[in-house]
Amino acid sequence: MTTLILFGSFAILLFLSVPIGIALGMASLITLFYSEITSLEYLAQTLVSATDSFTLMAVPFFILAGEIMGKGGISKRLFELANVFVGRFTGGFAMAAVLTCMFFAAISGSGPATVAAVGGIMIPAMVSYGYDKKFATAVVACSGALGIIIPPSIPMVVYGVSASQSIGDLFIAGVIPGIVIGILLMAWAYIYSRKMGYTGVKEKMSVKDKWKVINDSKWAVFVPILILGGIYGGILTPTEAAVIAVVYALIIGMFVYKEVKIKDIAPIMYESALTSATILLIIGTASTFGKILTLEQIPQMVAEGILSISDSPFIVLLLINLLLLFVGMIMDTTAAIILLTPILLPIATKIGVDPIHFGIIMIVNLAIGFITPPVGVNLFVGSSISGIRMEVLAKASLPFMFSMLLGLTLIVVIPELSLFLIDIFK
Repeated sequence: MTTLILFGSFAILLFLSVPIGIALGMASLITLFYSEITSLEYLAQTLVSATDSFTLMAVPFFILAGEIMGKGGISKRLFELANVFVGRFTGGFAMAAVLTCMFFAAISGSGPATVAAVGGIMIPAMVSYGYDKKFATAVVACSGALGIIIPPSIPMVVYGVSASQSIGDLFIAGVIPGIVIGILLMAWAYIYSRKMGYTGVKEKMSVKDKWKVINDSKWAVFVPILILGGIYGGILTPTEAAVIAVVYALIIGMFVYKEVKIKDIAPIMYESALTSATILLIIGTASTFGKILTLEQIPQMVAEGILSISDSPFIVLLLINLLLLFVGMIMDTTAAIILLTPILLPIATKIGVDPIHFGIIMIVNLAIGFITPPVGVNLFVGSSISGIRMEVLAKASLPFMFSMLLGLTLIVVIPELSLFLIDIFK
């Protein structure tokens, strides 16, 4: 009965469009009030204890760094750099959009932030070169999902804390899977562009112009090197790297590119604080929700249920992936990671899946949720930029979603894609 009240009240609140962080907290409070399995003060205590983590401090700083970089002209320079490499090919602008999202993903750590920063520049540019607006928006919305796969990634920080795994290892493990999915997205962009006759940029750039673009974008490209190099070199913790990324972004935005003005600081801080507060509220309330599940021994029952269906690792992994894809469609990524990691990670490790590899599998599944209704956060952001209706954009995004599913399949069946770089650096 306690479990029924917990999930039933949560489902009703979601149906009533209550924000997920509030819904998780209210469902937990209702359950605590009814069942008396522990005191009502438990919710308040968990809200504090769940977010009282030095590692989790990286989340608001990465968000702030992404906001500053999005406003500081970095996305524009990343596009110009991508255009140098692929702009002259068939569908060059579409492939440049994917590459730009990959570059920006290595800076922001957020899917929606990547779509917002890149879409405002890329979608109008692609339309001006004759690309269909639906396709242009779908390219950016789907490529923006790479924001949580290519490090640094905010969901990787949350998973690392939830699963007690090295965030540095997770960051390194996400590099090759992110590149693989990026290549698959570019492949479909090329195939569709060739079919529709979208040619590349006809004006040939001189070596001098190319060097100018590369030189101008070097400050943006240096960010992931600074973050990953600092963390995996043992010089910086993820939180320290996030703080340095904020300072670096501010210096570059204000004094090098000179596109961040003093008047922009307050709006940037406001947006960052709003996003950070939302994520931290979800972390706190989801932790309470998860601990009630643990007290009711739900994780053990789910694990036994899945393992009772089959003892084949292939079947178990298939069921886990189907569950994650479904959850990604209806639930916020942060909440899903906190709630499902204690349930699914023991199952995965029992069938021989490395915890770091499983973290990448989980995050890629949930990244696909960014482009699948009804939640589909990236679709909402892309729709608001281009004015394309949500259902139209969802249909245009289907081929890109299948490309990401192909990438997910490769990541699941070839663990070395996630673990290869970790083995090299150790």
